[in-house]
Amino acid sequence: LRGSKSFTAALPGEAERNGHGLAYKSVSVGHLEAAPLSPSRLSLGRASSTATSTAAPEQGRPRDYLVLAIFSCFCPVWPINVVALVFSIMSRNSGQQGDMDGARRLGRMARLLSIVSIVLGTIIIVLYISLSVRGNVSF
Repeated sequence: LRGSKSFTAALPGEAERNGHGLAYKSVSVGHLEAAPLSPSRLSLGRASSTATSTAAPEQGRPRDYLVLAIFSCFCPVWPINVVALVFSIMSRNSGQQGDMDGARRLGRMARLLSIVSIVLGTIIIVLYISLSVRGNVSF
């Protein structure tokens, strides 16, 4: 059986920093004076609601590009335009749930996939028409 290498130490000013009003902090040997390795190591918990609400001002509801995704469904590139429609619906749902960053990201992906679908669909239609006209013309 091995003993634990952690102990509780009274650190000055710790009651204000830990947010719990406790004057004691549980630490491990070797980590008492060491600085954190990266900013992401400072806290694994969720940020306070005041920090997240004041950091980004409300910029309105992000676009979900649903009309563009539905329009792209008329192009003959069916796997891409169906995925664009799914991303657009997911963007709308994220926006309704309050996840504005997720809604923006999903909306951009829906727009990109819709544009790719429309461009590829237009190329396929033009090639099909040009090849079918060329095949019917006799010299």
